[in-house]
Amino acid sequence: MITSLDTTMYQMGQIFLAPVLLTILLLFAYAFYALGALLWQGWQRRTGSMAGFELIELWESQPQLSRGELELIAIQRLDIARIVTRVAPMLGLVATMIPLGPALRALGNGQLADVSQALAIAFSAVILALVAASITYTVLNLRRRWYARDLAELSKRCLEAF
Repeated sequence: MITSLDTTMYQMGQIFLAPVLLTILLLFAYAFYALGALLWQGWQRRTGSMAGFELIELWESQPQLSRGELELIAIQRLDIARIVTRVAPMLGLVATMIPLGPALRALGNGQLADVSQALAIAFSAVILALVAASITYTVLNLRRRWYARDLAELSKRCLEAF
């Protein structure tokens, strides 16, 4: 009974390797997309382009928006980066653990080449996941600071609107 349960759990765990690795690649790609968008927005903010001041530009086009609504919009715009920051390391851990099962079996059978391949997958996945999380963490915090400044600026401009 325990042996069949063990084998079933092992096989089920192996099913998740490809989707987890693919998800890590997507999160890694998103992290660099978000970094590029952040750098572009930072350049816009430095040059004084209104496109870099998202919340101020949005409020100027829709002055009926309250401070609470603008805060909600800011939170929504940060959601994907927040999710990637938290999920990427977890998936990195999963992608590390899944190949360890076959690596241990290969080690028991004396197949060192298979051990090496499984460990390479495990370590590469966790590295990509941690890099993605680090980048999106930076993007998240800089954007959060920018949105807070924009909301403070809007409060100064028109206290009666809020």
